[in-house]
Amino acid sequence: MFIGYASVAVLLAFALSASAFLTFTRNPQIVGSMTKLDVPETWLPWLATAKAAGAIGLLAGLAVPLLGGAAAVGVALYFVGALFFHLRKKDFAVAPVVVITLLAVAALALRTLSA
Repeated sequence: MFIGYASVAVLLAFALSASAFLTFTRNPQIVGSMTKLDVPETWLPWLATAKAAGAIGLLAGLAVPLLGGAAAVGVALYFVGALFFHLRKKDFAVAPVVVITLLAVAALALRTLSA
């Protein structure tokens, strides 16, 4: 199960790192998407930091099981919140959000089973 966790954690950490970088650098596509959902621009640094922390936590979870599990829970909750924002605005283009949420849940399950 550890190899499964490692694979999912690295993949998810890569996606989160890219998203955090694009959010920090105010990529027009990311900012436009969040603006469409009425996310205040003052939230962007905090949201990017949360994604970066999730990526670091998932990778640290390779060595510290409890940290990997906590990071997976945090990432899942972050993206459940993102799903709420999408659905609240009746934006049903939620496939990426759902996929990342499911990857975070898979990371939690795999980290728990491999500990």
